[in-house]
Amino acid sequence: MRVVTIKDISKKCGVSPATVSKALNGYGDISEATRELIQKTAQEMHYLPNAAARQLKTNTSHNIGIVYVDQTGSGLAHEYFSGVIDSAKEEAEKKGYDITFISSSIGYGSYVEHCRYRKCDGVLIVSDDFMSRQVQELVNSEIPTVIIDYIFDGHSSVLSKNVDGSYALTKHLIEKGHRKIAFIHGETTSVTSKRLSGFYNACSEAGLKIPEDYVIEARYHDPDASAAATKQLMMLRTPPTAIMYPDDYSYLGGMMELERLKLSIPEDVSVVGFDGIRLSQVVRPKLTTYYQDAPKIGRISVKKLIHTIEHKKTSMAEEIEIPGKILIGGSVAQI
Repeated sequence: MRVVTIKDISKKCGVSPATVSKALNGYGDISEATRELIQKTAQEMHYLPNAAARQLKTNTSHNIGIVYVDQTGSGLAHEYFSGVIDSAKEEAEKKGYDITFISSSIGYGSYVEHCRYRKCDGVLIVSDDFMSRQVQELVNSEIPTVIIDYIFDGHSSVLSKNVDGSYALTKHLIEKGHRKIAFIHGETTSVTSKRLSGFYNACSEAGLKIPEDYVIEARYHDPDASAAATKQLMMLRTPPTAIMYPDDYSYLGGMMELERLKLSIPEDVSVVGFDGIRLSQVVRPKLTTYYQDAPKIGRISVKKLIHTIEHKKTSMAEEIEIPGKILIGGSVAQI
């Protein structure tokens, strides 16, 4: 099969090879109509840029690494993180970048070594044990990084407005008349700290004093941990009337435990989640939850990473928060 060249595209479009090159490389000194014609023609002719030549010219490989380790073992079935990764991949490809999943278990020794072997221009760290030696070594290396849902000093991160989300859910419960509100949160991370801050801020504004045994640490995306925490709460001398869960998937464990205790949602106890995954909208009653905009988080994180790669001398580290919204379901009762 013959390889399509820039000259082939220029001949078909009736423009110079230089104009084709500008259109395919994003330069702004050609008309939008010409750019669209060239890009459409290149796609129809199945044009593929010479990656090796591009790498020599730009000193970049146009390859982005993704570190994704789901501690709960859900892998790419994790609806929130799969949404982030899908949109990140789509955005990267639009910008002419390939995606490589980075691992330390296939003979490269470490994330850094795998990234160097694959000549990654930068890395998106989506999920992992952020305090692990592997991740610490990576963020402290020369390789540009952007982190999802975690904050490292001097590095860019993209995350939901966790303070606002937790605050909004708590305020919603308070407005429904709840005063005995429990919070089952995930493991200790910067995200958890932000959600606890939003929770306590809303309670403080309403003059609520939350007992220490109403706030329990479990794990994100772990129904069994949330089930155990739910049982612990409902066995208290004064059980809560409402429970906030770490995320929508973890709530499933709480839901099953409440059923086992013969307690109805929301008649006996109201519940809210966090993430806004599709599952939350098909359970009955439909779960009231805070929707995290996973597709936007993925897109923005890749845009920031590419900007950092292409403007190393001027790009600034920043913490980018993406707003979400409450999805009102039938899991909260007025009392």
